[in-house]
Amino acid sequence: MQRLHMDLDPAHPNELQSLHVIVRFTMRIILLSVLSAFIGGGFGYAMLLVSVYLCVLSALLRREKPLGNTLTYWDEAAVYGALFCLAAIVQIAMDT
Repeated sequence: MQRLHMDLDPAHPNELQSLHVIVRFTMRIILLSVLSAFIGGGFGYAMLLVSVYLCVLSALLRREKPLGNTLTYWDEAAVYGALFCLAAIVQIAMDT
């Protein structure tokens, strides 16, 4: 049995931290998508906003610096915020 090997150098923890953020974001988006598909009714739209607040709170509690060399909760909050704005634009366009 072969082990999966990633070409990330442990001497560069920034790469590992950024990869962790990407995996965390992907898993949350998948979970939100699945729950929104089953629950419907704007649940995903509301959860995107909640995700923004939770990521900002986490970034503040961890004292992360925005716009650093690695991906952080600030970056994750920005992406959730952008998705929230996109969902709002789509919702407005569908209502007209």
